[in-house]
Amino acid sequence: MGDVLVGPAGWSYEDWKGRVYPHPAPRGFDPLRFLARFFDVVEINSSFYRPPSAKSARTWVSRVEANPRFTFTAKLYQGFTHAPGGRETGPAPPVPAGAFLEGIGPIVEAGRLGALLLQFPWSFRYGPPARALVEELWNRFRDLPLVLEARHATWSEPESEEFLRALGIGFCNIDQPRGHDSLRPAARLTSPVGYVRLHGRNAANWFRRDAGAAERYDYLYGAAELEPWVERTRALAGEARQVFVVTNNHFQGKGVANALMLRARLEGRRVASPPGLERLYPALGDFVESGATPPPGGGA
Repeated sequence: MGDVLVGPAGWSYEDWKGRVYPHPAPRGFDPLRFLARFFDVVEINSSFYRPPSAKSARTWVSRVEANPRFTFTAKLYQGFTHAPGGRETGPAPPVPAGAFLEGIGPIVEAGRLGALLLQFPWSFRYGPPARALVEELWNRFRDLPLVLEARHATWSEPESEEFLRALGIGFCNIDQPRGHDSLRPAARLTSPVGYVRLHGRNAANWFRRDAGAAERYDYLYGAAELEPWVERTRALAGEARQVFVVTNNHFQGKGVANALMLRARLEGRRVASPPGLERLYPALGDFVESGATPPPGGGA
């Protein structure tokens, strides 16, 4: 069985204060170090909006050093994946790949980068232009474990899976509100790295053009909704070297709650939870050990 790591997307959210994190925070409180006590993976979201600096990356590595299992995944900078007009039509624009690679270099050198996520929007459909862009990105970042997240149903066809498999790029299995031609839940594996990403099912706001991130990702999965993903994750782990399960429904810490629920089901035991989160989300009661404090070395 492959190693399964579960955790949230990102760690720097104002609405996590008083929910996931203590508020007011004690002196010297570090959110990333705090999360590394409960989870063995966190997805770096800030790298999508701007390439990280090597200085920041070195700091992130030092802040999780107490957990030897801890692994980062990171989203590729949007300049590579999102065309200015919002629709991808050809090879990547001349964005300096070297700068991005230099920025995440300390994470790679520390052996803590599990995957680089190439995230594309729903408009990114499989076909010759998409193939050209993915091949261009593969040429630029081929030395890293790559995973592609697409949201359009054309990426579920056998031809597109074979395309990814031939390049050794992983397939990101997603849960998202269902709309016309949206990619459906699955357990596809096209590389040694399995990836699952849960966005929530807030359909009312997901398709609204004027909806903000907080509105789109405001969704708490129930235990019954998560159970199929437990089974899919186990199926992936049966074939993959490593599987990452990331909860991106971050609003008010809902993704943290759901990540704890998934961990508990996958590990077959109750897990420790940030103090107070169970009171906010009572559904956690069946999955967490009240009052338990994980050791500094992480939650797994």
